[in-house]
Amino acid sequence: MSLKKIHFQILQLWLFLVILGLNGRSYLPIDETRYATVAWNMWLNSDYLVPYLNGVAYSHKPPLLFWLINIGWKFFGINDWWPRVVPSLFALASVFVTRSIAARLWPNQINIKDNASLILIGSGLWVVYTTALMFDMMIAFFAVLGLLGLLIASQERASHQAIKGWLLFAIAIGGGLLAKGPTIFLQLLPVALLASWWNSDKKITAKNWYLPLFYAVLGGATLALIWAIPAGIHGGHDYQHAIFWGQTADRMVDSFAHNRPFWWYLPILPLLLFPWLFWGAFWKGLCKKNQPAEMGIRFCIAWALPAFVAFSLISGKQIHYILPIFPAFALLIARFSQHENSANPNANNNTKWRISVLPVSISIIVLGAFLLAFPVYEQAHHNFTGWIQRIPVWLGIFTIAAAFILYILPKKTNSNTASQLSFISIALVTICMYVLIHTAGAAYDMRPISAQLKALELSNTPVAYIDKYPGIFNFLGRLKQSPEIIDANSIAPWFAVHPNGRIIEYFKRSTPVNESQVEYMQAYKGITVAILNHQQWLITINKLSATQAD
Repeated sequence: MSLKKIHFQILQLWLFLVILGLNGRSYLPIDETRYATVAWNMWLNSDYLVPYLNGVAYSHKPPLLFWLINIGWKFFGINDWWPRVVPSLFALASVFVTRSIAARLWPNQINIKDNASLILIGSGLWVVYTTALMFDMMIAFFAVLGLLGLLIASQERASHQAIKGWLLFAIAIGGGLLAKGPTIFLQLLPVALLASWWNSDKKITAKNWYLPLFYAVLGGATLALIWAIPAGIHGGHDYQHAIFWGQTADRMVDSFAHNRPFWWYLPILPLLLFPWLFWGAFWKGLCKKNQPAEMGIRFCIAWALPAFVAFSLISGKQIHYILPIFPAFALLIARFSQHENSANPNANNNTKWRISVLPVSISIIVLGAFLLAFPVYEQAHHNFTGWIQRIPVWLGIFTIAAAFILYILPKKTNSNTASQLSFISIALVTICMYVLIHTAGAAYDMRPISAQLKALELSNTPVAYIDKYPGIFNFLGRLKQSPEIIDANSIAPWFAVHPNGRIIEYFKRSTPVNESQVEYMQAYKGITVAILNHQQWLITINKLSATQAD
């Protein structure tokens, strides 16, 4: 595949992903809405040193994403699309840097870098998070940038070229620290420390490797400290403790959220790496006897395995935490499927490649059957959320049809097959997300209630939120003030002080509350969120008390 053609294909796939992703949904609660609100508060306060949420210094994440969002708003004005374009740009850049890594690991095998690009951009988890307002695509970019720097430093004989590699590594450390904190060390340091195992081009010594590594880490940490020291002084003692130690230590030892068993990632990995772990060519190459213990394979193992084990042992787990090691998976899958490549298309090759995608087609058919059956099951049992019953039948039929299309498409080489798999994966994941989000309606769209709260703010009506407020409505409603945060026992006293005020409250689906009993209500995930005035609140609690008594 020519250089221009593969670049154009990657850009096409990325653009399809971004356009459908941006138009398919709004910011999902609670993470995306919270991060958008933190960036919005930075804009309102013109305080670019310390992020804030609800008037308190926000120590959970460093400021790089919020800075980039505000820079975009300076150029494009306040808008909903730019914050989600920022992670997608890092996703695209990561694909191209991964190509550069492949070119250095396997300089004589062009197909590997082409296929690695397609495998990465078409992986299920990568597709989902390309337009998600999260921090992990930035970490993925700085991880591959740092690893490219390591390769340059290990392969270049000239000292000035090696210095360029170490400078890239230092920038990656600093950028990663400002993007998501010390997690960047888990991505980069194991590979650097294992250089004597994976590197076959250069003798590793303290002078030519570990000393430059120390200086590069120190230089990267210094880049982050240029922000962290004045931010800690400005944010106060609690903020200072959190950004330098508290948040990272708590997550690693005893997570305050997302606490899951060490094996949690393993059973879902095939789904996250869909469709590539169902691709027969990969498994055939992996099981091939007499595999050479080449540097590229060792490098990817040194990259993926320690990070995966570390994230498995860390208390807090989310699927997107392992996103930065997906380029390593893409490189390994591209390498092991390479032995099947053939530049001479014929009927036998076409049959061979069809057989290799048969497991993928079967898995897609299973997905389609699930999409057809799940709404029926939900309607009969009512175990989940009501909107699942409205999943259209055509989505399941379309998914099954896609499986047959993938199988019957002409296939000439593994590069051609990788292109088809990548496109099918992106199309399926994005269209399913688009349909499911639209079927859910307001359940994952906080814009309607945010607009209601903006109207209350414009009329100077005080609003209170029960318990901990995660910043769901501020950016979407362009609110200049967060709702006042109170506990459940303080509602009556609060209404005594604010008789014309409103409260935001959540109700279970089984709670007997309807639109006539509240000022505004809408679905929220599997429950309902509502805005109530004082009289409505009194009526509601009386009815709930009567229902519980019965």
